[in-house]
Amino acid sequence: MSIEYIDSQKLFHLKTPSSSYFIRLEKGKHPVHLGWHGAIKNWGGSNDIQCFDRAFSPNPRTEERSFSLDNIPLEYSAWGRTDLRTPSLQVEGADGSMSLDLEYREHSILPGKPLLDGLPSVYLEDDSEADTLVLTLEDPLTGLLCDLSYTVFAERDVITRSVRLRNGGKEELTVKRIMSLSLDLEDSDYTLVQLSGAHNRERRIHRRPLASGMQSVESRRGTSSHQQNPFIALMKGDAGEDQGIVYGFSLVYSGNFLAAVDVDQFDSPRVIMGINPFDFAWRLEPGSEFQTPEAVMVRSGKGLGAMSRTYHDLYRSRLCRGAYRDRERPVLINNWEATYFDFDSNTILNLADEASRLGIELFVLDDGWFGERDNDLTSLGDWFPHKKKLPGGIRSLAEGILEKGMSFGIWVEPEMISEKSRLYEAHPDWCIRVKRRNLSTGRSQLVLDYSRRDVRDYIVGILSDILRDNPVSYVKWDMNRHLTEVGSALLPAERQRETSHRFVLGVYDVLERITSAFPEVLFESCSGGGGRFDPGMLYYMPQTWTSDNTDAISRLSIQAGTSLVYPPLTMGAHVSAVPNHQTGRTVSLKTRGAVAMGANFGYELNLLNLSADEKDQIKEQVAEYKKRRHLILDGSHYRLIEPWKQTDRYAWMTVSPDRREALAVFVSVHTESNHPYGSLKLKGLDRDMSYSINGEGSYGGDELMESGIRLPYPLFEADAHEFHIRAL
Repeated sequence: MSIEYIDSQKLFHLKTPSSSYFIRLEKGKHPVHLGWHGAIKNWGGSNDIQCFDRAFSPNPRTEERSFSLDNIPLEYSAWGRTDLRTPSLQVEGADGSMSLDLEYREHSILPGKPLLDGLPSVYLEDDSEADTLVLTLEDPLTGLLCDLSYTVFAERDVITRSVRLRNGGKEELTVKRIMSLSLDLEDSDYTLVQLSGAHNRERRIHRRPLASGMQSVESRRGTSSHQQNPFIALMKGDAGEDQGIVYGFSLVYSGNFLAAVDVDQFDSPRVIMGINPFDFAWRLEPGSEFQTPEAVMVRSGKGLGAMSRTYHDLYRSRLCRGAYRDRERPVLINNWEATYFDFDSNTILNLADEASRLGIELFVLDDGWFGERDNDLTSLGDWFPHKKKLPGGIRSLAEGILEKGMSFGIWVEPEMISEKSRLYEAHPDWCIRVKRRNLSTGRSQLVLDYSRRDVRDYIVGILSDILRDNPVSYVKWDMNRHLTEVGSALLPAERQRETSHRFVLGVYDVLERITSAFPEVLFESCSGGGGRFDPGMLYYMPQTWTSDNTDAISRLSIQAGTSLVYPPLTMGAHVSAVPNHQTGRTVSLKTRGAVAMGANFGYELNLLNLSADEKDQIKEQVAEYKKRRHLILDGSHYRLIEPWKQTDRYAWMTVSPDRREALAVFVSVHTESNHPYGSLKLKGLDRDMSYSINGEGSYGGDELMESGIRLPYPLFEADAHEFHIRAL
């Protein structure tokens, strides 16, 4: 089993293929963390925790002065006793106090992994893949029960964690803060890695050494956000891309989150991750429960690269679901940057006709097809065809595209409502709002209150009608604003701070019902591009529009940062027109194609405005991508240049599972005249195999990885070079 309990030591040994995670019941009642190390057969206590009488570290009343919860590594910490560090849990009692005294009550070790009710999570296909430890702690005074769940994977260096609260007492409690994980480490010799940015420049890699005090990333926007991502990593000492110890922490959640590291007075870091306690409270009535989102922890002994590949393999095979989980994705064209709102059915059919001739497989109709939507001021919520643009309706247009040998997809934004819409006129109370406050808008739109069952039922019904009555095989699900004036007309005053989390649960409910009812539809999530690129959404939709910024050079850093956690199979990437609509930059079609082909590939430009030569290039790109997209589906991703060290050059490669085929891509962003010669060391190949490069030569895998390949000379600015590697 992946989990062993040694009763004589009161010790739990959690075993992944390359690591050992130890928990001990200190004094029989306090779960303490003894370390997450490389694989160890047995714990003998050679580096055991020590207890001293430290000034200003108070002692539990029944314990000796040398023992304080303030200076030992705990598995989970409740506020109010003797641990004065950042807590994992704060609960207000009926008397207004915030003090809890959690002590071990019982545990169970279960084969497999239970799913979380109403929440996305990593799943198993067979119980033999993992075991789950449930440590139950209890506060005797209030009757609060706290279940700490640890799922340990037998063949992956992964441990998932979540927490369930149960009110076993007779008084109502209020949860003010509840983290999905807490992890106390021994020293602070770590570099914190985070993915931060903004709309159109999401998930840039940022690194900083840990310092005394709190360092954190968070979202208070109602979604996981463009600005921060629910992921952090800690790199030990001089760890890098291919060497050293790295701990990764990823939250399977799409709403307000907090990921933080608090370095205490003794230079020991505490990692916490979970729902952001900002503007959060949850009433826990007697007999009721509260379940946290799941946190996914990865330990790598071989740097960030191995950590990333562990997340990639797990998320694409045990988080993504549905018919497209194991299916190659179609090459698509989206009409947004080609037409924006200015189109009709003839315009779309003409674009589709050209796309079909070039080998493109899917046409996606973007914003503007519904209600009276001629701009972004109106009609969200009115999900019926625009009569002037689509006089024959969706079906007529879709059938016209199908006749050209392409499938048909459609854009929707079902969480939003326009004030200028029939739906708002009928149901002004259906949006998220605070009574007596003026409404704020973003992109001239409001947010539907998905905490309400009637709103969710309406949306499920109207979307189901669209998908049932029309030949739609792809849906792009967008969300183009964050939450303000967060409140619900149906919740009482004492539950208003539950609105944000209930909204997220409502989104998950709608997605579960829709995606389950239409399993053959490929769903892609979007939030102004990458504003909700998180594991929670991937559970329902196996790919995400990576960024509204389609500029190839900007996409290099965006896609590199995204690859720290998320596999290329989950990223959408398009070739767009030049000068680029977001940056004004002009980049060759060759480079635009090379960058976009590193993910799920498509186009977003007006094909009718292109030259014959450009169309020929696109036809060649499409044909080439169809030959190589199996690498995106199941290949292993390697970053060949550490993107936080160099921003003038990017390189990556994808290697097939049998290591007989690979594709390496190098892009020079900025160059100088008479620059030095350059080479590129490959990764992930079989050292004993021989390979050709672009159909030429014979080179050992060991040579290609140790010596590398010579880059072309000279290197020009914004130029891409591709190396197709095949075993001989």
